Amino acid sequence: MDTWVVPLDQLGLKDLDAVGGKNSSLGEMISQLASLGVRVPGGFATTADAYRQFLSQDGLAARIKKELNSLDVDDVEALSRTGARIRAWVLEASLPAELEAGIRTEWAKLEAEHGASLAVAVRSSATAEDLPDASFAGQQETLLNVRGIDALLQAIHIVYASLYTDRAISYREHQGFAHDQVALSAGIQRMVRSDLASSGVLFTLDT
Repeated sequence: MDTWVVPLDQLGLKDLDAVGGKNSSLGEMISQLASLGVRVPGGFATTADAYRQFLSQDGLAARIKKELNSLDVDDVEALSRTGARIRAWVLEASLPAELEAGIRTEWAKLEAEHGASLAVAVRSSATAEDLPDASFAGQQETLLNVRGIDALLQAIHIVYASLYTDRAISYREHQGFAHDQVALSAGIQRMVRSDLASSGVLFTLDT
């Protein structure tokens, strides 16, 4: 994949490594179900490569690796301090200029189509999700009703930082996943007005 920002309707299950499980599945639903009358809210995603480029700035990836290599995740207080320190670093770092430009371009397209009052969900999609021997579901942030480009850029920072919550760090460590092998894609998806339509959850099997 050549770009760091991709519309959801251009994605599919083939793009799992590029945009993670959630965003590749959303793209698959949009491309495969639209012709059947199933409407899936659109949007766009940042890629795992964009996230890796973000971390490569100013030695951020190396600093994170050094912190995590010396961490005993079973020391709860040390885990809390280290996680908070890494998240602060991520939140303070600037997005690469090319990535921010791509986000602004796609956001402008959404606003042109849906109006300036557009609200989106900003969702995390890790490249390691729902594997046969591990599940990372719910470990990273989702932000709802995000409005405006400034709020969107901040929300993407928060989603990026959430790869280093105490819970996520500890889970990867205990499951044997190398921290620097998991990347994050941010999914930006249009919110649906539940007061004008409906929403819910369906289980197809007795859980």
